[in-house]
Amino acid sequence: MTTPQIDLDIDTLCIDTIRTLSIDAVQKANSGHPGAPMSLAPVAYELWQNHLRYDPADPTWPNRDRFVLSNGHASMLLYAVLHLAGVRRVEDDYTVSTEPAVSLHEIERFRQLHSRTPGHPEYRWTSGVETTTGPLGQGIATSVGMALASKWLGQRFGADLFDFDVYALAGDGCLMEGVSHEAASLAGHLKLDNLCWLYDNNHITIDGDTNLAYEDDVLTRFEGYHWNVLRVGDANDRSLLARALEEFKGTDGRPTLIVVDSRIGYGSPNKEGTESAHGEPLGEEEVRLTKRAYGWPEDAQFLVPDGVLEHFAEGVGERGAELHAAWRARLEASSHQDEIALMQRRELPDGWDAELPTFEPDEEKGIATRKASNKVENAIAERVPWLIAGSADLTDSTSVRLSFDGAENFEPGEFGGRQVHYGIREHAAVTACNGMSLCKLRPLWSTYLTFSDYARPGIRLSALMELPVIHLFTHDSIGLGEDGPTHQPIEQLASLRAMPHLDVIRPADANEVTEAWRLAMARNHDPVALVLTRQNVPVFDRTKYASAEGVRRGGYVLADSEGEPELILIASGSEVQLALGAHEALAAEGVRSRVVSLPCWEAFERQDQAYRDEVLPPNGAARVAIEEGATFGWERYVGADGTILGMHTFGQSAPFKDVEEEFGFSVENVAAVAREALAKRDKEQAGAI
Repeated sequence: MTTPQIDLDIDTLCIDTIRTLSIDAVQKANSGHPGAPMSLAPVAYELWQNHLRYDPADPTWPNRDRFVLSNGHASMLLYAVLHLAGVRRVEDDYTVSTEPAVSLHEIERFRQLHSRTPGHPEYRWTSGVETTTGPLGQGIATSVGMALASKWLGQRFGADLFDFDVYALAGDGCLMEGVSHEAASLAGHLKLDNLCWLYDNNHITIDGDTNLAYEDDVLTRFEGYHWNVLRVGDANDRSLLARALEEFKGTDGRPTLIVVDSRIGYGSPNKEGTESAHGEPLGEEEVRLTKRAYGWPEDAQFLVPDGVLEHFAEGVGERGAELHAAWRARLEASSHQDEIALMQRRELPDGWDAELPTFEPDEEKGIATRKASNKVENAIAERVPWLIAGSADLTDSTSVRLSFDGAENFEPGEFGGRQVHYGIREHAAVTACNGMSLCKLRPLWSTYLTFSDYARPGIRLSALMELPVIHLFTHDSIGLGEDGPTHQPIEQLASLRAMPHLDVIRPADANEVTEAWRLAMARNHDPVALVLTRQNVPVFDRTKYASAEGVRRGGYVLADSEGEPELILIASGSEVQLALGAHEALAAEGVRSRVVSLPCWEAFERQDQAYRDEVLPPNGAARVAIEEGATFGWERYVGADGTILGMHTFGQSAPFKDVEEEFGFSVENVAAVAREALAKRDKEQAGAI
């Protein structure tokens, strides 16, 4: 088939190919957002073709520049560029295939089931997508973590091996979202001069003109964040955009914001500059009129004219191949190959767990699980150099301070530090950790469990992308006492457990903490939420009770009766001590009970049915669950007839012992509830005879 001849210069031909592929894909899907790809095609083209250090033949190159499409609804812009640049597909084992990441066939299947071109970009599903975006603001916030990672990697391995820049394309919606303020403030404070945000200033949202709700002076705002602020008055002015990008590269000590004025739906005679170009197909007639305005064959669909692929190959392709080859030679001459290879495969050094602490029994004083966690964390971090710890202004309160030599603060000019202070910016903290994880660091961030709500969108994306971020939450229950119901988490545990691909681990004592960390570090493609106490809890005597190694299977029999149990007490975290106390009291009355510590539901559900039945036998024993949180979800373990001792309201402000007594969390009440559960079971069994 003969390709139509189009009388356009090669740069315009490439730009309009991006535009028309986007228009055609949205029109065929009858779904999507054509306006932003139409207006931003020159921006994406200029960046990729003339500036981005990227090797399409190997999109896993560790020192590649990162391009983040934060306004993820414009996904066809990215898919078109990935196709035209010839980016190859990466298999699950990190092998680079000869197949394209985005074929023309996949573009024709835009937004269809199992296509590589979903409605919003998805990391690990479409090669070349650096991070999952769609929830506005998440992409630019994640880019801060990527820039942070580049600085850290350059400090550790040398700038000749790591000095990549990070570019993020954002829209008005991204800058309206609160996380953009947190992330921009953090980036300005850290002086991340390898970070460039390109702001699509088109003044249009779904509801209409942005002045319905938004009149920020964006330039002044970012100057206040200590950013370098530039402006390109027309998205089609590639020469001015090129100058701005070059100025970014020459700027030291400040991230850069390039404000790009654009007309959404550029080229559409009837929809340019309107909200109707934002989130709906143009319509067949308007597609023809728009192509006519571009000087494009009106009836041609999914057309890639002769010379376009070759031109991209001569630009980003050849430049990236040369830069990558030179980098590979430097890597082979360095002493860092093995460590970098481990990081890229998300593996751990040999002996990483050789010095994990074992805690001696202490039934009287005990130790808070947050304090035990700090000892384990430090033992791991000394042997895993790319474990980076941080908190949202609670470093010592959440016990995440690294205390060995070489674990200094990460701060401007000291980018090799292992301790990050995110300030009171929970959302920015988790998104930065996502960005670091995408660059193969192993980040840990922390706050109080109740404030995980401030970070939930970022936690959800770490789970969606299957990133091994460690979310560490302390002050895990009403047991924190006097701070009262604003700080006492109730529904957070159930909410986090409802999230796919997230292991929520709530250890009962210090030795369970050690095993919880062992489980967490082994999850190299899933995030983990470690949920820890503020208050001291007993360290169980493991000569009397089962080994804490059972944590690795999510749940285990901690204490048992002689003979088949008639009662099973199931608990997590600090409430396991109550279950043990009730177990001992009931044993003195001749009641055969079993105590099951169930710190991680997700790991327990991964065990085979035989093991789960061994721990929780389906033999008709009465079951009681004990947890200082919402009862939602415990039905799966106690059954419809079981009993759940939990929270049905918010907490109280008082010393924690008084609060626990108020809500029935005492050994005496657990034993009483257990007796009632046994009596209920006996009555039901008698009635069934």
